[in-house]
Amino acid sequence: MHDDDHLIESGLGTELVFDGAMLKVRRDRVRLPDGGEAIREYVVHPGAVLIVPILPDGRLVLERQFRYPVGQVMLEFPAGKIDPQEIALATAKRELREEAGYVADTWQPIGIVHPEIGYSTEAIAMFMATGLTHVGSQLDEGEFLDVVEMSEAELLAAFDAGEVTDSKTIAALFAWQRSRIK
Repeated sequence: MHDDDHLIESGLGTELVFDGAMLKVRRDRVRLPDGGEAIREYVVHPGAVLIVPILPDGRLVLERQFRYPVGQVMLEFPAGKIDPQEIALATAKRELREEAGYVADTWQPIGIVHPEIGYSTEAIAMFMATGLTHVGSQLDEGEFLDVVEMSEAELLAAFDAGEVTDSKTIAALFAWQRSRIK
């Protein structure tokens, strides 16, 4: 166990800077470990899930989706935000069904990732889904994506070629690979 007291900042005050439909932005005044003060601005995020869906032949189910903030189509595992009062596994089941069009017999948690610890509270619960049955997607209104199937080798080659830069997908690939070693 570590004694982290010399690293901890404590809140002195908070201000809501932006209150959006999904995200909030806060500006907090904090006391630093040395007694000084600083400002911390960050996004308050409701949390999300990511699914590593594995077909019976071992191929992985991924999505190609345009992501407006970066202005490009991204290759990523199915994922989505957790709705209020929803548990992560329920979100994962809903997102896999809606986006990729699959239901799964078996669900296994494979980790949690905080993709942007410097400016966001977002935590993403990652799951492996097996025993997949294709039932057809039910995309949300205004949601457009292509579902693709790739082998592990193809996904790694896409990463090596710079075609996979989504941090949650990279973290999930690592977590999934580690889960098979244990």
